[in-house]
Amino acid sequence: MKLHFDSKQEFQLEAVKAITDIFEGQPLNSGDFEFSISQSGALLTENGFGNKLYFTQLEQLSENIKRVQKNNGLKVSTRDEIISNGWNFSIEMETGTGKTYVYLRTIYELNKLYGFKKFVIVVPSVAIREGVMKNLEITEEHFQNLYDKFPITYNVYDSKKVSGLRGFASANTIQVLVINIDSFAKDENIINKSNDKLTGKKPVEFIQSCKPIVIVDEPQNMETAIRKHAIENLSPLCTLRYSETHTNLYNLIYSLNPVKAYDLGVVKQIEVESVVSENDFNSAFLHLENITRTGNAIKAKIKIDANTGNGVKRKSVTASGRNLDLFLLSGRNEKYDGLKIYEIDFGNEQIELSNGIVLKPGETQGGMNDEVTRFMISKTVEEHLKKEKNYKDKVIKVLSLFFIDKVKNYREYDSDGSPLKGKFAKWFEEIYQKEISKKI
Repeated sequence: MKLHFDSKQEFQLEAVKAITDIFEGQPLNSGDFEFSISQSGALLTENGFGNKLYFTQLEQLSENIKRVQKNNGLKVSTRDEIISNGWNFSIEMETGTGKTYVYLRTIYELNKLYGFKKFVIVVPSVAIREGVMKNLEITEEHFQNLYDKFPITYNVYDSKKVSGLRGFASANTIQVLVINIDSFAKDENIINKSNDKLTGKKPVEFIQSCKPIVIVDEPQNMETAIRKHAIENLSPLCTLRYSETHTNLYNLIYSLNPVKAYDLGVVKQIEVESVVSENDFNSAFLHLENITRTGNAIKAKIKIDANTGNGVKRKSVTASGRNLDLFLLSGRNEKYDGLKIYEIDFGNEQIELSNGIVLKPGETQGGMNDEVTRFMISKTVEEHLKKEKNYKDKVIKVLSLFFIDKVKNYREYDSDGSPLKGKFAKWFEEIYQKEISKKI
């Protein structure tokens, strides 16, 4: 099956233009494939090529931002707000309107108009990272046809292959690096340590030297001080924040909220079914009891579901220092695989988990068991098929979304790298076939 993309969706083109208009005044790209010192949008560094911004006057930036906001019917930022927000720009787009398509097309458009070539896409989870890479793959031919087949390379950051960042910096083509926030947010991350294979440099220095345009997917998961600092430490030329549910808005320049999306006919209707699970002892449950400090040692007492000699039991454990991996603290309960305590913040009395959730003493996360999850999938399939039948003659497409906690719950890989169906995929196919058989 080959996917076809509509390149003339007005609301998507407006979202792209909202970003490109910010740079009005930047010299247009000369179109040369070879680098020269005078080439627009290009910066020569000791590590290779980077993005270069020719105008730096706050007045010009402010006027561009205000004009874009006014054209898009948004609240116009004051000069003080623009200064405090810096080179951060928020784009609000409702689920199902092509947010990922928009920021990928923005990459090509920024290159075409201004010669920018280095881009970093920061994601909050492995699941979103895999989704972004899949979108890069399936849209590549579409964008290549739209943009005269300008060469592009896209890769996932791999801490075991940090030398790949040298290629990111030295290449003079569009370079897109997709990276999980957890890979570079802490000082102890490999990317932030000096590396003998890189002549003593820190891997992150190759990114910093490029002054990349940073695209943050789902920024509401990256609003803690540590994560915001980590993004700033990439030395971005600017940061573009895409989400349908922003926690904070920084220089909002485009908004396609649910009401506007409905009015445009982009989304016909959105329904949410909720299911509450009780007394579940088999999922990634976590309850923060308290945070204490003795000298320099900060500890968090948490209640989790741990493997014991008598099965899974809910019990209290202490997390501190390097002992923050919930998978290990739970006695290797697979429900916690990949989930860690990212930070214990004594001052603000809270902990942050690697999935972006912040908990204060007395608060809980988790509690969804397999039985409830399967029921939700079943209910969604049932409702989806009903709506397809009802709207069959009205040329309305029905979209049902599943948000999953881990990629491996849908797709796993064997030792040879061959794909295997995860439990969600198996459940979905079983339920779908069962529902289809009822209709026959």
